[in-house]
Amino acid sequence: MEQLLDAARAQLGAAHAPYSGYAVGAALETDTGAVYTGCNVEVANYSNSLHAEEVALGAAVADDHRSFDRLAVVSAAGDGVTPCGACRQTLAEFCPPTFEIACESEAGVETYRLGDLLPEPISHEHLEASDE
Repeated sequence: MEQLLDAARAQLGAAHAPYSGYAVGAALETDTGAVYTGCNVEVANYSNSLHAEEVALGAAVADDHRSFDRLAVVSAAGDGVTPCGACRQTLAEFCPPTFEIACESEAGVETYRLGDLLPEPISHEHLEASDE
């Protein structure tokens, strides 16, 4: 996990966070061992900003990956940031409830399971049920 955290830390300097000053880096490992990284990209109307986890996932999906093993998320603040609700839902599209998420704080690394952070995600089954 340390290499994945290092890859996430390396993205902090690339973050574009001129409004909040809150840099976030993420590193996503595929089931084949490939690592995709991302940083947050803020824009003036916050709602169009991209989160580090989304950037990493988007790059992996664009490279035709659909199965992932784990994710590391860090912030320059060292506050143990976890993926937001929207990112959790996006991860749930591709990752099982057992998917590991490592979050770093000044006190150390805490590892979570996606299913614990998002116990009832919206899934394709919900959409199929609404068609009936």
